[in-house]
Amino acid sequence: MGDILAHESELLGLVREYLDFAEFEDTLKTFSKECKIKGKPLCKTVGGSFRDSKSLTIQKDLVAAFDDGDQKVFFSLWEEHIPSSVRDGDSFAQKLEFYLHIHFAIYLLKHSVGRPDKEELDEKISYFKTYLETKGVALSQTTEFLPFYALPFVPNPMVHPSFKELFQDSWTPELKLKLEKFLALVFKASNTPKLLTIYKENGQSNKEMLQQLHQQLVEAERRSMTYLKRYNKIQADYHNLIGVTAELVDSLEATVSGKMITPEYLQSVCVRLFSNQMRQSLAHSVDFTRPGTVRKLKDVPLLPSLDYEKLKKDLILGSDRLKAFLLQALRWRLTTSHPGEQRETVLQAYISNDLLDCHSHNQRSVLQLLHSKSDVVRQYMARLINAFASLAEGRLYLAQNTKVLRMLEGRLKEEDKDIITRENVLGALQKFSLRRPLQTAMIQDGLIFWLVDALKDPDCLSDYTLEYSVALLMNLCLRSAGLIPPTLIIQPYVNGALYSILSVPSIREEARAMGMEDILRCFIKEGNAEMIRQIEFIIKQLNSEELPDGVLESDDDEDEDDEEDHDIMEADLDKDELIQPQLGELSGEKLLATEYLGIMTNTGKTRRKGLASVQWSGDEPLQRPVTPSGHRNGYPV
Repeated sequence: MGDILAHESELLGLVREYLDFAEFEDTLKTFSKECKIKGKPLCKTVGGSFRDSKSLTIQKDLVAAFDDGDQKVFFSLWEEHIPSSVRDGDSFAQKLEFYLHIHFAIYLLKHSVGRPDKEELDEKISYFKTYLETKGVALSQTTEFLPFYALPFVPNPMVHPSFKELFQDSWTPELKLKLEKFLALVFKASNTPKLLTIYKENGQSNKEMLQQLHQQLVEAERRSMTYLKRYNKIQADYHNLIGVTAELVDSLEATVSGKMITPEYLQSVCVRLFSNQMRQSLAHSVDFTRPGTVRKLKDVPLLPSLDYEKLKKDLILGSDRLKAFLLQALRWRLTTSHPGEQRETVLQAYISNDLLDCHSHNQRSVLQLLHSKSDVVRQYMARLINAFASLAEGRLYLAQNTKVLRMLEGRLKEEDKDIITRENVLGALQKFSLRRPLQTAMIQDGLIFWLVDALKDPDCLSDYTLEYSVALLMNLCLRSAGLIPPTLIIQPYVNGALYSILSVPSIREEARAMGMEDILRCFIKEGNAEMIRQIEFIIKQLNSEELPDGVLESDDDEDEDDEEDHDIMEADLDKDELIQPQLGELSGEKLLATEYLGIMTNTGKTRRKGLASVQWSGDEPLQRPVTPSGHRNGYPV
């Protein structure tokens, strides 16, 4: 009891501080009145009222500097009192800071009577330009702010249509209101009451730390078991190697004495050097009576054939969990197989057995898994189709029936729950766009309009979705039927699409009217050499008067040439797996080899050679269909 009385004043002060912070005004009055009646002393928390008054002073100083257009004082206070974690990590704070820089840059243009002082105006514009070249670079790929990067280079922004909104009477008051609300939230968050801090440190944070420690312990135990197994295997191999080494030394000594070593003895020694799985094949594949045949060990073995009838039956009638594991295992067979004969054999087996039921007319087929009620099954089906589309022969298989294209388009427009499902559907469609008939079908289905609508807000898209959406849009815009009135990764596709649509006279005139050349020249000053050359081509197209030859692909020529005939298996196909096998469950190749082994029918197929392709020059915008992964790897397009 004595300890409680000794700290009673401080405890009551903590309660009072929290009630004041949470704005329980009536409760606070009742609490203070009762403490006074009972003669309980209320200890004021150290620095509470002082912090409040100091915060109000800082807020007033910031707003005053905003009203006076004093950017040096404003940003000095801003950087001193707004935490760097908020300035650099909060998207709203970054956008607000950008608009504040614009406010100070155009302050003299809006508030000067007559012509503003040129030297002072140049200083403000220079300050804004420095910001754009340093901290402002982070927002340079955001559509909302893109036009403002041309502001320092426009002679008279007040009459330019792109900056009309900045000079409206309502723009500055609205910005000031946003600033005041932001400051109130930031300074309120910085005045966290001590009671809340104690709770976080000793309550919730301890619980979260305990959970983290438990997860770390489980992970450490799992790693420990893995390392122990590896250690035991290495130890066994070591003892085996020591034994073989001793025998070989004895054999060398024997040869010195003139004793011959038989091929059978060498074969037995070699068998001991390799794992049990290789012993049988080793015994039959290596002829120790002929030098040099050990190189056959480096050959990649073909994977065993599967019972595809049973596989497809379980994919249609099995449980959702079994379907997901099967789709995952079939995809892993493609993505983890060695490029060359092994992967080609796997793909040909899938195609010859019509794994996805592309040629089936039954109402229930494997393709229908794209519309499964299970999010996991839908996602894994989309991943498998994307893996097929990553290979030229797989694209040819899928393209033989427009049913696949229609289902993918429907899934793309309907899928709003699972981002990865949409990414894989979009990736497959983008690879489909390398084939001309499918390009035509996608244009006729209005996919361009869906892409334009999706790209209106690129900040909400993942990197994969943004990159493949722009690449697909570019491939479709390269066709004359596809013409309609962005990070460094997507710039080549944006430039290619822009170069193509500027061949239309009406769009060209509209682009000139909105001052596109000024905006493009702004990028020239900041881009690398390759981007600069591409933008110069676009400016030349913008100022041309005729349709350049060869920019658009004719819709009359529907020859199937699949110009992008290389195979690219992306690492993203196997990222963020949703399911993990439980104890006793089979997955991956072990599931296929245990439950679905079939008669050995694997046959290699000669890979068809693509047409002679043209190497893309980085100087010009892309003018032929291209896949992002192929473009990054420098394949001919």
